[in-house]
Amino acid sequence: MNSIFHNRHFITEDDWSKNDLDTVFETAFDLKKRFALGEPHRLLRDKTLFMIFFEQSTRTRNSMEAGMTQLGGHAHDLTADKMQISHGESAKDTAIILSRMGHGIAARNCFYGSGNAYLNEMARHAKCPVMSLQDDVYHPFQGLADLMTIFEHFGRDPRGLKVTVSWAYAESHAKPLSVPQTQILLFPRYGLDVTVAHPPDFPLNQAIVDKARLNAKAGGGKLSFTHDMDEAVKGAQVVIPKNWGGFGRYAVDEYLKNEAECKKEMAARLAKHKDWIFDRRRARLADRDVKLMHALPADRNREVTDEVIDDEAISLVYDEAENRLHTAKAIMALTMGGRG
Repeated sequence: MNSIFHNRHFITEDDWSKNDLDTVFETAFDLKKRFALGEPHRLLRDKTLFMIFFEQSTRTRNSMEAGMTQLGGHAHDLTADKMQISHGESAKDTAIILSRMGHGIAARNCFYGSGNAYLNEMARHAKCPVMSLQDDVYHPFQGLADLMTIFEHFGRDPRGLKVTVSWAYAESHAKPLSVPQTQILLFPRYGLDVTVAHPPDFPLNQAIVDKARLNAKAGGGKLSFTHDMDEAVKGAQVVIPKNWGGFGRYAVDEYLKNEAECKKEMAARLAKHKDWIFDRRRARLADRDVKLMHALPADRNREVTDEVIDDEAISLVYDEAENRLHTAKAIMALTMGGRG
């Protein structure tokens, strides 16, 4: 593998050039083809990945673990409560020790105000690549899978494609900002025309929005915002209805100081927006060949109706989920390869 990727951290696509990301996608498509043909591709034979999960996971955990197996290595499935992290061990100490024992560290830590900081602290001290399996700011592996899916269905030059990223109602939990923030940072770099819809009470982080506007200008894409879901989906070729919490209303210090009160306020605001759902009526407002995407798990019949998400002519959610495997393998092969 190209040495420029060896031991490189993957916490956000914003740290990688478009040429770098093009190589990732080329690798992912190659590995997907080999997987489909049953061709062995043990590029990480005898390599070890340490995965640390502070939260639950289905697609991320299994794409990484299955990916490491298929690449010829092994993934340790760790949770913070089974490690000395639960007794206060620092990110620095964890990173130094694990990087002396293996070849990669990946962690999911979505706690608002601390998750991304934890990943970056590990990255400062690790001697191997540190990968974000999602934090409170970014979900880079999801972004790769999303864009790979768009490439598959709309071609490798999707400039001008109209994509709507819309907040949607959900009751399961206050979901992180990381998925939509990753999408608005990444998609415009490839020339996509992105519209974000959300109620005023549920903004994204302003610093991320500002950076996304710069990415759009540099990449030839567009980025716009509206508080009207109907308006946002009109003519859209891809719609991504996804809940996120109201964290963007609060400065980190304010939230951490008054977490219980902030959560109570978010819940009260949430109840006002049950009509933010992607259903058949809204699908008819979109392009006649509109495609639905979602990172999953979807809050069915809250974020999106069963009728739409189960419509094979519209829904790409399972293609999108499968591509988590191939993009994960590409990043691991590129960053963890080459060390004996």
